[in-house]
Parts: sequence; C-alpha cells; structure tokens
Amino acid sequence: MPLTAWLPEAGVVGAMDLGPSKCLDRTGLRDLVATLGIPLEEGLPPAGGFGAQGDSREIRPDRAVHADLPRWHSWARGLGMFGWFVAVVTAFAADLIWAMPVAACALLLIPASDGVVRIAAWWRNRRSDSFVGALMFRPSPEAGATRRFLRTASVRVLPHDVVLTNTVGEERWLGRTGAHGVARLVRLVAPTTGEPLAVEFQDRNGEARALLPWKYWFAGRQGRDRWSELKAALDVPVADEKLRHAKNATVWWQGHMLSADVRKMSPMDAKEARKETDWHRAVIGRNELLALPLFSAVLLAGLFSDELPAFLAGLLSALTIAAALVPAVGSALGSRFSYDKMIEKAEVNV
Repeated sequence: MPLTAWLPEAGVVGAMDLGPSKCLDRTGLRDLVATLGIPLEEGLPPAGGFGAQGDSREIRPDRAVHADLPRWHSWARGLGMFGWFVAVVTAFAADLIWAMPVAACALLLIPASDGVVRIAAWWRNRRSDSFVGALMFRPSPEAGATRRFLRTASVRVLPHDVVLTNTVGEERWLGRTGAHGVARLVRLVAPTTGEPLAVEFQDRNGEARALLPWKYWFAGRQGRDRWSELKAALDVPVADEKLRHAKNATVWWQGHMLSADVRKMSPMDAKEARKETDWHRAVIGRNELLALPLFSAVLLAGLFSDELPAFLAGLLSALTIAAALVPAVGSALGSRFSYDKMIEKAEVNV
C-alpha cells in the first residue's frame, strides 16, 4: 500500500517531497504499528522516487480513477460500445433495419450509466451523516471570492477529526488525537508589518498539515468572529509566528511546504474550477463528449424516416446526444455566469 493513500495532504505535498520517515509520522502509521506491537522496518525508496510507481492514484491521489467507480459502470459502458458497433455493422452489412434501434439503445447505455452513478453519488452525499454534530466554519474573504468558494469551502470540527474542504469539494481529514493529530494553530504574520498571512494546522511534532490563506478565510467582516470560534472549537494552543521568507521569494508563500494550499484553499479561477469538477475531464475523459455525438449521428437521420425502427433509432440517438451534452453545457454555463463568477466585496461579506 503506497503511503500517499494514507497521507491527507498528499495532493498538496506528495510523498516524494517528504521521505518515508516523515510520511509514517504524518499518516499515524508509526503509532499504529507501535500500538499493535508490529516490527517496522524502513527501506530505501524505489529508484523512480517514493510513491512513483506509475499508478495514477499515486501520482494524483486527489483525482478520481475508473477503479473508484462501480464495476457495473465499466461493464455497462463496455457493453454499450460493443453493442453499438456490432449492431451498426449488422444493420448496414446485412441490411437489417431492426438492428438500428438496438445500436442506438446500446450507445445510450454509456451516458445513462454515467447519470446513474452521478445521481447515486449526489443522493448518498445528501443522506450522509458523516458531519452530524460538526461545527462548520465558512470562509470570510476580504474580497474577490466566487460563489463556489463561499458555498463549498469550509472547515468542519468533529469530536475526533478536522475536515478541510476546498473550492472544488476535495476533503482533507485530519485527526485530532495522536502525534499526527491537529494539536496547534499557528497564525503566520509578516515579519515587518505583523499583518496576518495564513493559518497553519500543526501536529504534535510541529509539522504543518494544512494552510489557510488569511485573506480568504478570516480577513472579511465576519473573519475575526470565525477565527475566535475556530480557536474555541479546536481548543488547542494558538500562537503567532513571524513568517520566514525563502531566499529571493517574490510572494510570501514561496518556499512553504504547503504553498499549493494557497491555491487550493482560495477561490479558484473559473476555468481551473471547471476543469477540476467536470465529470468528463476529471473522471471519464474528454473524448466522450466528442465521440458520443459523432457515433449517434450515424443513426440520427432516422428521425426523418417513415419506418418505425429507423425513427426509433434516430430518437434514441438524439436522446444520447442530449444526455451527453446537456449536463456538460449546463455545468459550463452555470460556472461561467454564476458559480465561478467573482462577486463584489459587499456581496462577499453578506
């Protein structure tokens, strides 16, 4: 089992930048094997770098892969593509018109299976009781936030966990107990002006586990209250520390181990947010948006036929095109004109 699968901040830092010993501490695995009384040996990292085995889940542990989807979903998609090909070849080679609606129906399985998975995931999330009793803190940005950031980003404090959610809904679960748990809050301030720059969540070893940009989380009208409430909810020591800038740094976060958090835990650019949340780009692959309409176009002309099988094939093909394109277009338009549009300061602080 690669350590990236156990490291909450793997998508920000990556096991390659930490080394085996620090990964064991951060994940809590060292404490686990010590409690169980299991001998632990630390070997040398592979020649290609620790955690770099060519597996997409190790390279991008925050990105969904086909293995995370239900097995029936892959079977349905494969059956749909294979069934469409066989039925189309049969329809044109053997001049069997009844094979046309069979081909169109088979192709419809692909967007239909996607839709079932997405609706089921939405329903599970809606009924989930993972955050029952959690204290939730929304960001209070100074200005320049998006509705996606304000509605999605949060810090939830549970009895045994702290859950940080970024702009696109990625969650980072940090424990509150053990050497790897959140044991300290550190507010990083500018060395000359004393201006707050960020908040570090540190474990008992003094290692930073998460970084929240102050500008987007606590600099707004309600920011001071939310900062006080977060400190009270975590009930851990809090300190201010002067940020030590990296040599020749042009921005304050340059050189910080969690510098990627400044982007992840801030409002994202609309184009980037769409890329991270788009079903086809992040999970299935962009080629489907082009392939399904093209394959469906083969039988789409049946809409103008007087023969029932051809007309049914055309109708199912039109439905396939709509099922593939309408959600993608709707999501892109909603993002561009509402969800990922920057809103003014007055509206941000409502």
